[in-house]
Amino acid sequence: AAAAWGWRGGSALLRGAVGAAPGRACSSGAPVRAPSAAAQELQSSGRGRFLLAHAAPFSAFLTDSFGRQHNYLRISLTEKCNLRCQYCMPEEGVQLTPKSELLTAQEIISLARLFVKEGVEKIRLTGGEPLIRPDVVDIVGQLYKIEGLKTIAVTTNGINLARLLPRLKEAGLNAINISLDTLVPAKFEFIVRRKGFHKVMEGIHKATELGYRPVKVNCVVMRGFNEDELLGFVDFTKDLPLDVRFIEYMPFDGNKWNFKKMVSYKEMLDTIKQRWPELEKLPCEASSTAKSYKVPHFQGQISFITSMSEHFCGSCNRLRITADGNLKVCLFGNSEVSLRDHLRSGASEEELVQIIGAAVGRKKKQHAGMFNISQMKNRPMILIGGFPVGKMYSHVTFFFPPEPALMSFPPCQTALQNPPNSKQWGHTFSHRLTLRASCCVFQKDPSSTFDTKCLEASPVGQVSVDCQSKDTSPGSSFCTGDSGSSAKVPQGSDNLTHTDEEGRATMVDVGGKPDSRRRAVAGAVVRLGEKAFGMVRQNQVKKGDVLAVAQIAGIQAAKLTSQLIPLCHNIPLNHVEVSLSLDEARYAVVIRSSCQTWGRTGVEMEALTAASLAALTVYDMCKAVTHDIVIEEVKLLSKTGGQRGEFSRV
Repeated sequence: AAAAWGWRGGSALLRGAVGAAPGRACSSGAPVRAPSAAAQELQSSGRGRFLLAHAAPFSAFLTDSFGRQHNYLRISLTEKCNLRCQYCMPEEGVQLTPKSELLTAQEIISLARLFVKEGVEKIRLTGGEPLIRPDVVDIVGQLYKIEGLKTIAVTTNGINLARLLPRLKEAGLNAINISLDTLVPAKFEFIVRRKGFHKVMEGIHKATELGYRPVKVNCVVMRGFNEDELLGFVDFTKDLPLDVRFIEYMPFDGNKWNFKKMVSYKEMLDTIKQRWPELEKLPCEASSTAKSYKVPHFQGQISFITSMSEHFCGSCNRLRITADGNLKVCLFGNSEVSLRDHLRSGASEEELVQIIGAAVGRKKKQHAGMFNISQMKNRPMILIGGFPVGKMYSHVTFFFPPEPALMSFPPCQTALQNPPNSKQWGHTFSHRLTLRASCCVFQKDPSSTFDTKCLEASPVGQVSVDCQSKDTSPGSSFCTGDSGSSAKVPQGSDNLTHTDEEGRATMVDVGGKPDSRRRAVAGAVVRLGEKAFGMVRQNQVKKGDVLAVAQIAGIQAAKLTSQLIPLCHNIPLNHVEVSLSLDEARYAVVIRSSCQTWGRTGVEMEALTAASLAALTVYDMCKAVTHDIVIEEVKLLSKTGGQRGEFSRV
């Protein structure tokens, strides 16, 4: 009978058919699914009962000391990525492994075949970004030929998915996870430092068109960044067969994890139930990491990955192989065994199985045996290929990106984070960060505890933060401490330029104007009151880092001005700068924005829009503390270039 099934492949099939023991609960507490149709069919026939009774037990080598059977293997195909996310990239960048030290396609297949022979039924291909590996379709095709392997999955950022998916499906790919943390295109561009939101959405729709059910969408939820999009993601499942998986923010090396930034499963669930009180809980598999729910009559569903608030270590069935061939038995652990070295030194299959078994046997009960995983030492996420977690958006200065084909970070990157003594934020901290071409210039208070590192950035963008700084960078009039009322006003026009002869609105034709350097500076003041001001200064606002988020909003707004103000021209900006400082005398946030271009029309509206949206963001983030907030002094401070000359408030 065993020969009729093909013993190893047959025993794997039987293990999958039997499933979990009846009555056993999954990590969410919901009942597990009923035995599969295959199991019921086997149990109903004499031959099936014989096979079930004589099926090979699960491999002892893939069973740890706590009885957990590891039938799920994640293989990282590459350390590289075609995006530059804050997902998994630490401040100092990562040292990429030389190509010669990465697993070859044949080595990947050899290891996969060995693991499947011992009982692995599911393999997920990860990265980096797995779909940038040139031979990824061939690897999927070879995996599909391995007898006993039931599921071949991929986790991708979705950029290349629409183009490759038809070939991947034909090769045998049968499950897809797509990482997407925002449904706002401009926010997406800021986070990943590249364009591509439309490509990700195209990939999601292509997957549904090709019949993938469900298409899983991974969304890491972080306070102050995207927790306000929870309802939008749920609504995304209304007409599409998606499983949007909300992942709790987890710590990894270099991501500056902060507990205040984590939004727990319970909090997310409460928010969603306020909008959809009829939300239903779904049953799940015994080893599932997800707690799944569904809005009645929606095509798709949502899930929660509760890695921090309610860990699922007790049912963990996962092992990982990194791109350089190291076996990791726990995502949170730093213990690794090089299978590549043993493979290349000629180790036999039996020897490899013994090495793997010893590593699995050392696996700890939970979170690599660490009580406080936020203090752990581990690889950066990009070198592991786990969940796309561990961002620190609200403490990061974002740069307009260069356009490399693949990510190969230099050892210099920059991030802006809170000092341990956050009261310094509005007082002793004086830090000006300027990016030009591929260098960074710092002017820093010696007493500041801020970390300063530098990332190679393109000359397209510039972001500055200057908190309560009294000094101005040489050659710049941007951060003036005074916004006095007097002004140097150029000669204006006697007519409104945005109306035609009949008084109808019209866009100005700038085609005949000469190109020139145009620059504008605008300002705004947000009076918060003593309580809200103190919370902003100490970074205690529940939604996150008010100054950093408002800065990002201002820059984003400047780039979108022509979409917000109907008669504005779409101007290619080569410089945007937003500064927020704290004025304790007025309990106020003082905002300055600067925009610059080389073209035929000015950038006053871009600067004003940046200041206005930054001010509105401050209001939005502080309104839970008080509604007694006043936005005032939204005005143009100066402009240069253009036929009407210069303007300046002295």
